[in-house]
Amino acid sequence: MISDDERIALFLDYENLAIGARDVLGGALDFRPIADALAERGRVVVRRAYADWSYFGEDRRMLTRNHVELIEIPQRMGMVRKNAADIKMAVDAIELSFERDYITTFVLGTGDSDFTPLVHKLRELNRRVIGLGVEASTSALLPAACDEFLFYERLEGVEPKVPAKRSRRSSSRSKAEPVVAPPEEPEAEVATEEPDLEALVTRTLAGLERSSSGPVLASMLKRAILRKQPTFNEADYGFRTFGELLRNLADRNIVEVRQGTAPGDPEVTLATAASGDEEAAFALLRSTVEQLQEKGPVHLSGLKTQVRRHQPDFTEKRFGYGGFLQFVRAARTRGYVEMERDPDADDYIVRPGATAPAP
Repeated sequence: MISDDERIALFLDYENLAIGARDVLGGALDFRPIADALAERGRVVVRRAYADWSYFGEDRRMLTRNHVELIEIPQRMGMVRKNAADIKMAVDAIELSFERDYITTFVLGTGDSDFTPLVHKLRELNRRVIGLGVEASTSALLPAACDEFLFYERLEGVEPKVPAKRSRRSSSRSKAEPVVAPPEEPEAEVATEEPDLEALVTRTLAGLERSSSGPVLASMLKRAILRKQPTFNEADYGFRTFGELLRNLADRNIVEVRQGTAPGDPEVTLATAASGDEEAAFALLRSTVEQLQEKGPVHLSGLKTQVRRHQPDFTEKRFGYGGFLQFVRAARTRGYVEMERDPDADDYIVRPGATAPAP
């Protein structure tokens, strides 16, 4: 069971993650989905990333905005930079485990099996270890050694982009080769995905329900929201208390609130009454795919824009999904659509389900 009192130290082998995100997902690494996933698991008290930052200009600014301490590992003549970063990160993690006994969880952002001994040692020291890596570039040895392993591309809010075609020679470069990170997405595009109140609550609640083996209490939900958005205040939305906010959402069939074991701290769940709206959203997705496939294969990239042409206020976050890919996968599970990888386009092809769902 994941405790709400977890104190987390995050260590990122940044070059490993950035290269994996670029080569496999076709875009720069986004720290926000990582921060949100960890906020649902506890309070992150240490954030460190290790790399030669002269090769990651845009990433450096993005991480600084998210209060990540950047540990510089400069390239030196006669020294392998990758090994230097790995050793420094391992030494710092062990040192912190002795100096900060209140840290209960270490998150190691890497897919490199060289960190397996570090995982074993931290667990010997009675620390919970969570791994984080890009699935295609993660060693099979590392996830089995951890208490929990998060694949970056499966995190809520991670949307794969279509990578630019690269020559065979460029795709076979070694892991240690310096990489210049691609430019960030335009600010206007990011702004359209900022969560509103409903999306913030449902997305956080869905994450807590997945990561916790017990009921989600209102106090737990608010603490997780504040970890994601420290400026959150229910008064900004016209509510005097957080309980009043939850009752309003319950009246609108967005969440369900019931009395828990602790007086004044009710249990909160996603509303089952909202399932009808979710089914309607799946049906909208299916009908959009049916119309588009008359002109050719329907790819995941751009599909959300097409859905919004039929329903401008559509957002998958209304139903607790962190990204459109996750929403489409849920629709596939329920039979509304089928989806398969198109290796030539480095994208997914989406088709209507084999059988229409029951009305």
